Amino acid sequence: MKDREAYVLFGRYFILLLLGLFNLKLFYLVFNSLTVQPVFWVLSLIHDNATLLEGNVIFFGGVYAQIISACIAGAAYYLLLILNLSTPMSIKKRIKSIGFILFTFLILNIARILIFAVIATSSGQEYFDLAHRLTWYFGSTFMVVAIWFFNVWLFKIKDIPVYTDIKNLYGEIVSGRRIKR
Repeated sequence: MKDREAYVLFGRYFILLLLGLFNLKLFYLVFNSLTVQPVFWVLSLIHDNATLLEGNVIFFGGVYAQIISACIAGAAYYLLLILNLSTPMSIKKRIKSIGFILFTFLILNIARILIFAVIATSSGQEYFDLAHRLTWYFGSTFMVVAIWFFNVWLFKIKDIPVYTDIKNLYGEIVSGRRIKR
């Protein structure tokens, strides 16, 4: 393994470790406004009386809705970054991939919140609770996995997160040469 490759490998996992040490606060800091403001903007187009209150509470159509940290989904952004940074790829491909997965998740997350807002104002609390629980337990995981696999297909990523790095390191240690991919 060349020195540069070793530094890149170490750097990728070091970044993941640093991001994880801050208890996802960086993700919530960045994506809180990027999520809440567009949701409020769209709801204000639909409801004349939409108001953004303190604590990420939005009043619209006679409903008070608080967008809590679980709605922002910082852990999902972190998981997508884990998948990206634990997969070997060129820096150009990595930057495009990170941009794609984070932007796609942001847009889908905003759309999900807006759909819940429509359900809350049109169908009542019981349908909202059912839709929210189903999405919470099944939809969020599916959304992250679908984004990652679409990303893999779109950017023609051939390597497997973590596994490829371990395989290459093992090959270096055992045979003294890098395993061909």
